[in-house]
Order: sequence, then structure tokens, then C-alpha cells
Amino acid sequence: MSRSRRRGRAGRVVFGVAAVAAVGAAAAAGFGLPDRGSDAGTHSTLPPKTAKVTRQTLVDTQNESGKLGHGDTRTLAGRGAGTLTEVPAAGATVQRGQAIYRVDNAPVVLLYGTLPSYRNLATGDEGPDVRQLEQNLADLGYTGFTVDEKFTASTAAAVRKWQGDLGLTKTGSVEAGRVVYALGAVRVNEHKAEVGDAAGGAILTYTNTTAVVTVDLDVEDQRLAKSGSAVTVKMPDGRSVAAKITTVQTVIQPASGNTPAETKYRATITPDDAKAFDGLDQMTVTVGFTAGRKENVLAVPVQALLALSEGGYGVQVVENGATRIVAVELGLFAAGKVEVSGDGIGEGTVVGMPG
Repeated sequence: MSRSRRRGRAGRVVFGVAAVAAVGAAAAAGFGLPDRGSDAGTHSTLPPKTAKVTRQTLVDTQNESGKLGHGDTRTLAGRGAGTLTEVPAAGATVQRGQAIYRVDNAPVVLLYGTLPSYRNLATGDEGPDVRQLEQNLADLGYTGFTVDEKFTASTAAAVRKWQGDLGLTKTGSVEAGRVVYALGAVRVNEHKAEVGDAAGGAILTYTNTTAVVTVDLDVEDQRLAKSGSAVTVKMPDGRSVAAKITTVQTVIQPASGNTPAETKYRATITPDDAKAFDGLDQMTVTVGFTAGRKENVLAVPVQALLALSEGGYGVQVVENGATRIVAVELGLFAAGKVEVSGDGIGEGTVVGMPG
């Protein structure tokens, strides 16, 4: 869809330039304009149509197809021996301190953090993973220790209280497989194992809890992928939802058959109203990006541009029954118009147009 859109846009631009060149080369036969080899000057032959230079706000927008869902899916694998005795239902939300699944009827607990649980932790251990554990205990309301990188006797005491609240044996140490770390609350997406299965393989997949829109942009559309930029999401029911780009990441789409690998810019978009996407999942939406905006500028229809023999572009100014060619500098293109500036060009100036 995006490729066909770009071909359409490119075709219009090429056609416009080709038409401009053709106009410059067929002066007498066409619109009475000087050809590319003639000198610009004043002529009495008027163009078949005219337009006025306007002062306005130009907004260059571009629509792309996006996918509304819950973001990237991650797989959670069990660790160690045992039998799976409970898995949250698909669609359930699991928060800090809650069981993300149970093995032999004992909870494996979700905590928040960027480091994985890669070792058992006990008194005397030190490191950033200790700080991560202690921060979670503090956020869950446990006290009596200092959040730092040292697992002390005070930390062990808080761990025993936590284990008691979970119905676990109060050892004061934390097994690597007892906790799972994620960046925040998670939404269970799909079961990969069922109750009664061995707990050592893939158990479930999960996503973010908040629905988002993702758009994969081609490299040439990188200008659209600006974190923090406002966008509009057009829903299948016709609603328009105000949103913003929250993250942009580079992704490599692997080769498939005769299709080579491609680099894309993946924009993740969240609604301004956190509830706007509630209850929605797995649907295609249209995202309107604003590629550029210029306020209070002079603009003419793109068709008014002429390719000049010396290079650059101009417009045919119509004044007092005569015409003259004026070179112009071009700015933003948007909605069939282009920003222009040049000597004698002002709001209300009449310019020639092709018939």
C-alpha cells in the first residue's frame, strides 16, 4: 500500500516537471511562454488560466497503514523441574508481585526490571541484580533494608516476609527461577503449555498491557519517524484518534524467497487518551503523519511552476494585460501547492496556469 502511494506521488511530481519543461519548450504553440532558449521578458500573450498567490499555512501530510495491537510479543520459558499447575488466562494482566504462572502449586513471581534473573541471590551477594530485587521489595511495601547493591541480613529478613506472604518456604534467599523480570505489567497473549505439562519449556507469550499502533516505515520516509511527533489514527469505524509517536527503532525484515532483506523504521504510537484503544486488538488502521508545516507563507499551485533554461523554477506573472517570467525559490510542497518566494511575488499576485 505504501509503495503504490509513493509511486503515485513520484508520478505526479515527474509529470509536473515534465509538463513544465514541455510548456517552456512550446511557447507559441502552447501558452505563449518563452521557451528554454529565450530571454525572460514582458509578453502580451496571456495564459489560458490564472491563479492568485495566496498567503496560507501549508501542511504536508502522509498516510501509512499501521497495525493496532499490544506491541511486540515475547515468549516466557520456564526454568527448572516441576509440573505446571496454573497459567493466567489469555488476555489477563499480571502486575508486580503477582504470579505469572505456578509450578508444583508455588508461584513464579513477576517483578519489574531490565536485568533477567540469572542467579540465586542470598546474603553476601552484590551487584545490580541485588539492587533490582531490593527496589521491587521496597515498591511492594517491604521495609527494614537499604536499596543498594548489597544483599545483607536486613535484605534476607525482608525476603522472608515476602516469601511468607506468597506461601513459600521462608529461606531468606531467592532462587533464579522464582522470579521473572519485565519492564512493567504484562498482558498474557497466548498459552504455549497447559496445566500438567512439564514446566521447563515455553509456557506463554506476553505483550504490553496498553494497546498501541505500530507502523513500519521505509528508509526514505525516515523524516516521518520523529519521537514525540503528533499523528492522527483513523479507526475502521471512522473515528479519528489523536496520538503521538513514543518510540522509533530500526528493524531488519529478513529476506523471504526472492525478496531481499529490508531495513525499516518502526514507529510505536500511543493515543493521547489512554482509553481510546481499550478493548481493541489486531486491526489495521490508517496513520496520518505530518511531514512538514509552514505558517504564513506565499503559495501557488504546483502546476504554475515553469522550468527555467538557466536552472531552477519560475512563474509567469500576469499584470496589466502582459506577462513576465519571475524566478522563484521553492519551499514546502503540500496538497498540490508549493511555497514560493521571489522579487515582486506577493499575496494576490496573478500567475499563469496551463489550460
